[in-house]
Amino acid sequence: MKLTLYIISLSALLFPASAEPVKLIFDTDMGNDIDDAMALAMIHQMERRGAVKLLAVTSTKDHPLSAAYIDAVNTFYGSPDIPVGAVRDGVTPEKGKYNGLVENKTEDGKPIYPHDLKSGVDAPNAVDLLRKTLAAQPDGSVSIAQVGFFTNLAQLLESKADSHSPLDGPSLIKKKVKELVIMAGAFQTIRHGTQHLEYNVKKDVPSAQAFADKWPSSVIWSGFEIGIAATYPWKSIMEDYNYVDHHIIKEGYLAYVPEKPHDRPTWDLTAVLYAVFPDRGYFDLSPKGNVKVNDEGRTDFFVSEKGNDRYLIMDEVQTARAREAFVQLVSEPPASPLTK
Repeated sequence: MKLTLYIISLSALLFPASAEPVKLIFDTDMGNDIDDAMALAMIHQMERRGAVKLLAVTSTKDHPLSAAYIDAVNTFYGSPDIPVGAVRDGVTPEKGKYNGLVENKTEDGKPIYPHDLKSGVDAPNAVDLLRKTLAAQPDGSVSIAQVGFFTNLAQLLESKADSHSPLDGPSLIKKKVKELVIMAGAFQTIRHGTQHLEYNVKKDVPSAQAFADKWPSSVIWSGFEIGIAATYPWKSIMEDYNYVDHHIIKEGYLAYVPEKPHDRPTWDLTAVLYAVFPDRGYFDLSPKGNVKVNDEGRTDFFVSEKGNDRYLIMDEVQTARAREAFVQLVSEPPASPLTK
């Protein structure tokens, strides 16, 4: 009996209980770049491992198939009931290069990628879903990974009390959000220049400015320089996704990339990796400070101990580690009926 107790105790020491999963909201401009889809796939794989609990996904791309593609990815990875919200009065209304995959059918007329949500028109307002999701969670417990435009979060800041919560937007955020990690801006040298106008900022500058001025919780920025350093290998796309005839990530990647072969930067994946594994040493952090967005969409960082903002820093060793994590997580076969 004593030996048995000792073994149990030693086992508990060597294999301690895992931490509580990160409660995550994913805000994305799904359809504008394939890294959004890869980041969502990675979230599902980390959820399988118990590292994260995906609460909701909201789209900032104002095309109806953006939300439909999100639902198709969720379904492909075995989580068809994840709530999906769609932006109202957003930007980039074009379809995009890969969202149309959700309309493809087999020879007998069945969808290649099943999904219940056929259009963002049928999805709840993203801000309403954000408020509902935040209000239902314990105080200080929710992380948000935002890898699209600032439209939804800026509108959340302007939201008023409703049936979900008596708090206005800033108060609800301050009470419920633990941390926000965003893929946006540029904070280090980009192609020998220091004034890169990053896509997620410049497409909706007023919302980015409002966000930078008013967001009340801690914000970690993954700048353009981080994702462009850690490209996803083409070899993995061609060899690691062939366990099904139609893979929503592989086919989306092939539809999107401007040339073949192409190692695509992993901007959005970096934000998700930090949001879920902030203490794994994949990144370092800048000092605290404040980010300001000018009228062109440039992000300027000002050091301040009282600031809410920090940005990611990544050296060559960390870049290699992050890239390997992306390959292993995104290409891992999902626990889905589609793959059985």
